[in-house]
Amino acid sequence: MKFLCLQCDQVMAFAERQIPGDGTLAAVFTCPGCGHEMAMLTNPMETQLVSSLGVRIGGRTVPEQPFELTRTQLSETRPDAFAEPEPVAQTVRWDSDATERLARVPSFVRGMVKRIYADWARDNGIALITPQIMDRARAELGLEGM
Repeated sequence: MKFLCLQCDQVMAFAERQIPGDGTLAAVFTCPGCGHEMAMLTNPMETQLVSSLGVRIGGRTVPEQPFELTRTQLSETRPDAFAEPEPVAQTVRWDSDATERLARVPSFVRGMVKRIYADWARDNGIALITPQIMDRARAELGLEGM
């Protein structure tokens, strides 16, 4: 929510927050153009609702964080939940025979099959996928009948 100055048509800036002590909350806004001030006063019920939602009234002291509202609403958070994933250290390559064999897989599942083999190869420290590696992966993953 933003307030506009009717005289200048500029967005009013937050100036101060006051908590009188009777359960109400006052927020004062100032127009950067003409200096006009206005205040918003909430009743005790509105103040309690705003507080229970975790809304912060006032200027920021720290920059916004990605998914900030979502993070504050999660009951149990992991510190790394929104961290960037580590880059994949090893790129898996396919030799020509394995690529030819992969081309015979129906196109609507080819991407999934390729990812299964590539993930298995990475997990097992294999940098080059060959038909023999594909056979080994199928056996270890229990995909023999497919």
